[in-house]
Amino acid sequence: MSNNLLKGKVGIITGALDSNSIAWKVAEKAHEQGARFVLTNAPIAMRMGEIKKLAEATGSEIIPADATNVDELTQLFTKSQEILGGKIDFVLHSIGMSVNIRKNIPYTELNYDYFSKGIDVSAMSLHKMLAVAYKLDALNDWSSVVALTYMAAQRTFPFYTDMADIKAMLESIARSFGYHYGLKRKVRINTVSQSPTKTTAGTGIKGFGDFYDYANAIAPLGNATAEDCANYCITLFSDLTRMVTMQNLFHDGGYSTTGVSNEVMKSLGVEA
Repeated sequence: MSNNLLKGKVGIITGALDSNSIAWKVAEKAHEQGARFVLTNAPIAMRMGEIKKLAEATGSEIIPADATNVDELTQLFTKSQEILGGKIDFVLHSIGMSVNIRKNIPYTELNYDYFSKGIDVSAMSLHKMLAVAYKLDALNDWSSVVALTYMAAQRTFPFYTDMADIKAMLESIARSFGYHYGLKRKVRINTVSQSPTKTTAGTGIKGFGDFYDYANAIAPLGNATAEDCANYCITLFSDLTRMVTMQNLFHDGGYSTTGVSNEVMKSLGVEA
């Protein structure tokens, strides 16, 4: 159902890989709510995914860009404004990658070259995107930037290894740049800390299935789906949240503030 929450707004959505990805769902919801936008991803990710189908379904153009490359990001923001006919109203940062996780390297034995790559792709890319937009004055007053994160930035989850540190950096960048961009253009910058979600990236983490079930048993509302997350992002892009900025917003069915649930206690043979 459309309430035209984003009617007249234009944006940039990164990271849509396939129909399981949160960015894909955000694009569908943004289109449904009246927005126009461009889609972008790294060329290698585009070859792996199905982004062309999404572009056709939403009437969007695709601009390939490596989010670690300032020149390519400059082209992304410049060309996006040309295509969309003006400055940008919203940006979704949905970019994350850990070579250490992919190679099952434990946290105590991290490969530092891989770690640096993960920081550049998953956290520094947000700073680079914002710095380029700031320099080009590419974002409208009261525009909104949302980056996706995870609670491992605050609490230790052994299987999340270096991505926990990287997400902590991502959240810090959102706060720090949120201050400066708020002064310059009233731009809001927030992170959304999402439940474990059955995306292509999420399910690639060792032990994800068991943890997904555990989190679902802890959270009073259960795990939030990718579609739920997309709906939340739309509200953050809209004018309904004009005074929300520099926040890390938990979207996890209550998991982050629940110590233990009756269901988990019973599974351990303990009477609640």
